Amino acid sequence: MSESSFLCLLFFVITVSTINAEDLIDQTCKKCENRSIILNYGLCSTSLQVIPVSHAANLQGLALIAMELALENATTTLSTIEKLMMNTTSLDGDDEELALRACLRDCLELYSDAAWRIMNSIGAFLSENYETTKTWMSSVMEAASTCQEGFAEKGEASPLTKENYNLFQLCGISLCIVHLSTPAIPS
Repeated sequence: MSESSFLCLLFFVITVSTINAEDLIDQTCKKCENRSIILNYGLCSTSLQVIPVSHAANLQGLALIAMELALENATTTLSTIEKLMMNTTSLDGDDEELALRACLRDCLELYSDAAWRIMNSIGAFLSENYETTKTWMSSVMEAASTCQEGFAEKGEASPLTKENYNLFQLCGISLCIVHLSTPAIPS
């Protein structure tokens, strides 16, 4: 085989594998959006395609990538919450500032627990403990919703709306892909 033939073949294989990976991401995100009225195809597709290794991943790999993205979101949000809390340090502030601080404190606890649950979900998934993975990822989705609702209940505008939405979506995407990649239990 000549060098030019080899390079053409290599280019073809790389192109086909990239197209297949993008097709897998696209098909997976479409399936997830079709299975749920709450999942956003655009966020799914964009989030997964940005990660270079996702283009060589299978369905299980995409589930892990989505969980790792959720973990990254949770840990980044923890830092954001801590910074926001530093900006509202006054213990004798007005009622609005005290309410904001209480909401941030609740969200800090929720996100700390969420990060722990996502890390353990990844371990459970790798150990093929799919039911535990599904339960924990669902609870992280609830944590994001609870954080957001806490602000609304106190009549406060949430400074974490985008973070809560993204965590909820990334966990929903993870959960959907875990469902899609879980082997069927023989009856």
